Amino acid sequence: MSTPNHHNFTAEEARKLLNKFNCLDIAPILKPSEKVSVRRGLILLTKLSDYQILGICADTAEAGMLAMKTYSQALGYEAPNNLPIIEGPVYIKLNGKNGLCYLDSYAGHHRGVLVSCQSYNTEGINEMYGHLPLDLFV
Repeated sequence: MSTPNHHNFTAEEARKLLNKFNCLDIAPILKPSEKVSVRRGLILLTKLSDYQILGICADTAEAGMLAMKTYSQALGYEAPNNLPIIEGPVYIKLNGKNGLCYLDSYAGHHRGVLVSCQSYNTEGINEMYGHLPLDLFV
């Protein structure tokens, strides 16, 4: 996966980079340099939107909660710490607008994080990216 190596992305460059993850059933393993670029692009686009909704598909509740915590911190949200621990694959949804979050068992084969950027106006970012790596911000 080729990534721009300059420091300041434009929104269009960030979109192009993140769109490579769209429709992937399982997020790829990224090299450290690729993680830096993807993080930078994602943070730029989330700053251009009003809030985000995270959808996390993971093999275990622990892995899903770690992803939720690290993504939440990176995007400026408080991650809830009162979710149940259940066995097997999980789906976690966190709404950054109102803080609502739930964890449930998940029978699907997808793995990774979906980030849905939501804007109140049409000029903002209203797009979903992913499946992004669970460990993007670890």
